[in-house]
Amino acid sequence: MLPVTEQENPNTARIDEVSTLEAVRLINDEDKKVAFAVEQALPEIAAAIDRIVDRLKNGGRLFYAGTGTSGRLGVLDASEIPPTYGVSYELVQGVIAGGYDALYKATEASEDNREAARADLEKRGLTEKDALVGIAASGRTPYTIGALEYARALGCFTAAVTCVPGSAITAAAEIAIVAEVGPEAVTGSTRMKAGTAQKLILNTISTTAMIRLGYVKGNRMTNVKSSNVKLKERSRRILSAETGLDEPAARMLLDAAGDDLRVAIVMQKAKVTRELAEKALAAHNFVIENAILSLR
Repeated sequence: MLPVTEQENPNTARIDEVSTLEAVRLINDEDKKVAFAVEQALPEIAAAIDRIVDRLKNGGRLFYAGTGTSGRLGVLDASEIPPTYGVSYELVQGVIAGGYDALYKATEASEDNREAARADLEKRGLTEKDALVGIAASGRTPYTIGALEYARALGCFTAAVTCVPGSAITAAAEIAIVAEVGPEAVTGSTRMKAGTAQKLILNTISTTAMIRLGYVKGNRMTNVKSSNVKLKERSRRILSAETGLDEPAARMLLDAAGDDLRVAIVMQKAKVTRELAEKALAAHNFVIENAILSLR
């Protein structure tokens, strides 16, 4: 029997014959099902996050591995974590079959190379301290299954993100996260519902992991890197909200902190110099609250 990701969708069987408005309505109707499918997998998502955070707290890293759309989504999620949460680009990494060339051009043949996954992970220096999330809509991609098998043999924590229950990848990982989104609007086009589900899941994993590590206060990204005009403005707003400083004072403090929001918050709340704030942050893995407590 074909996996559900390859089956035809009776709801969109005549999508090529209807008006543009009706076609987009049909696609939208299918997309509405995605969040509900992800909701059913929340217990597994939460369990995976707790295991991942445990690895990150103990010197490990998080790797995403996948091919095609799944691999691109992994690289995308990983690339957005450092500027958002002020962490190293090494902490969360995306590994895609075919290398980074596959981000902008199709290299689908690389999906079938099981051994290539091991070689790619060896290059990244994967160790037993790390966690690996394999992403495959169909649940049967050899490259991704190979990545999970290699990581699990090393002693890494492993999780799988797929849209097909009972697929091969679910057996390869310790925790299987399955979002059953059903057949695609265009048969087999898993960049659609399956891709959307995968993005929601990866966003949830990485965001909640960063929250658990202490890089968010309330719902504010207090560890954001002030690397462009928009983020500098956001940093000033967060600084004002966290400290009660007005906009001019927040601007001056952020300048004095070298445009590092973390340092500025510690300087203001602990009433210390930039040098002391930086040392405290470095000593406490850049968790702002812990740095402040250490200075009181």
